[in-house]
Amino acid sequence: MNIPGARPPTPSELVRVSDRITFLYVEHALLSRQDSAVTIASDRGVVHVPAAQLTCLLVGPGCRVTHHAVMLLADSGTTIAWVGEKGVRFYAAGRGLSRSSRLIEAQARLVVNTRTRLAVAREMYEMRFPDEDVSGLTMQQLRGREGARVRRLYREHSDRTGVPWDRRDYRPDDFDASDAVNKALSAANAALYGVVHSVVVALGCSPALGFVHTGGDLAFVHDIADLYKATTSIPVAFDVAGTGTGTDSDDVGGLSRRMMRDVMLEERVLERCVRDVRQLLGQKDEAGVDAWADIVALWDGGSGTVPAGVNYDAAGPGVMVDW
Repeated sequence: MNIPGARPPTPSELVRVSDRITFLYVEHALLSRQDSAVTIASDRGVVHVPAAQLTCLLVGPGCRVTHHAVMLLADSGTTIAWVGEKGVRFYAAGRGLSRSSRLIEAQARLVVNTRTRLAVAREMYEMRFPDEDVSGLTMQQLRGREGARVRRLYREHSDRTGVPWDRRDYRPDDFDASDAVNKALSAANAALYGVVHSVVVALGCSPALGFVHTGGDLAFVHDIADLYKATTSIPVAFDVAGTGTGTDSDDVGGLSRRMMRDVMLEERVLERCVRDVRQLLGQKDEAGVDAWADIVALWDGGSGTVPAGVNYDAAGPGVMVDW
């Protein structure tokens, strides 16, 4: 059977992750494919979405996804994240854009060494406190400083919008159990996590190898997302609650996602995320075409590599083989 649409693009032909649209949330629809676009069909009609322009597709409840749609998204380096109702729970994701292990190797080297891990964690906090010197602070002191900053942000936005704020109160298994501002925070953070996860995977990093957060499969995603909450999800949540939307979960969740989409574009979150991840992992240079090449090599037992696909039998000449 012939596969519809154009040939799969090579990674170097694809739109860079920093230049893509942030995310798209879909529920109660059929996702299929026409040429190089994902089609989203519901009782309201059919929408065509260029797959290679999208960073992350959040697939919610009530969706059916065809095999060809998944093939197109995978070929385009678009992360597919299967999420829960209202887009606030994360279940699974597909393959990202990168074909290189360069960044994940750097990430692993940094995270397993206590000294370098602390240095990266401090640099993350320096991004949040640009006018302060945190180079001599311990992790306990940094956590305390961050806690005070977040409480101050909540208080400032509560005063700005007139939305009462007591504390962060949410139940992952019951979205409707919270008040409007906490619902909005959950929905806005979920959208932010989806986009950051997409960037982390697209760059070839591990979502699980965190520097501040640890122990979870999304630890590094939470590390990076925390860099942007002060200018994205926190003000968005208070703005949503301040609109008088009330506590209807459909209104709160939908409005939060739409506002996050606009704010992330204004704040250039994709560009900043790509730049910040590379900087934190000590890889500030643009990777260029090589980062997206299909590189397969063999470890030589020391600090280098040798070509793969070669028969290294000492009894005969080394020849390329097709396994």
